[in-house]
Amino acid sequence: MMDTPTGPRAQGSRAERIAEAMQEEVAEHGLEAGARLGLRTELIARHGASPSAMDEALRLLRDRGLITVRPGPSGGVFVAGTPAQVRLGAIDVWFSTAVKDPRDLFAARTFFDDAFAALAVHRAGPEDVRSMAWALEDMRSHRGDPRSYLDASMRLHHAIARASGISVAVGLYETVVALLRNGMVRASFVEPAESRVSHSLELHEGMVRAISDGDTETMHKLVKLHGGDLQRLDD
Repeated sequence: MMDTPTGPRAQGSRAERIAEAMQEEVAEHGLEAGARLGLRTELIARHGASPSAMDEALRLLRDRGLITVRPGPSGGVFVAGTPAQVRLGAIDVWFSTAVKDPRDLFAARTFFDDAFAALAVHRAGPEDVRSMAWALEDMRSHRGDPRSYLDASMRLHHAIARASGISVAVGLYETVVALLRNGMVRASFVEPAESRVSHSLELHEGMVRAISDGDTETMHKLVKLHGGDLQRLDD
């Protein structure tokens, strides 16, 4: 029989889930700095958490710059900073305040994506195209789940990056993507979701097809469209 995880590791996992749930609450409701989330005892009851798990979750959120804890009768847990938001065509994404300049990170990712796509047209092999096709199929199967859809999209672009054959640039790209992936708080489709997701899928299907066919002219047009997916939003 497999033992049930106990101790600091299991506790940390529970605390992380609580911290993520609280981050999502702040992002989903658009809570601004100074908004009160509640007393510690209220948060324990709301999340069904042990006192020690809640303490660890609050520590994680303080380290990320998201909350402050004030003592006294009028104290409690308050929002310290709001997650940054970036719109990526069909998806709005919110980030922990621990992530510095997520818009610039996404701009860098888009720059790499477009450069890799232009090279992959000439350099991708059959195995590269199969990897892209699998990621594309994951995008189709997760068109109702924004976070999973975004993850699949990142896997697709990672496959395109590898096809470029420039290992040093791919390493830098992977660092940027890891920073973005680890800092995401929440993702949601932009309405009207169905038409936006359909457009996104058509764009990525076209890119994979152009790479498979070695169609430089079509890829050039698609790269210009893809580069317009990153939209900066004010804090």
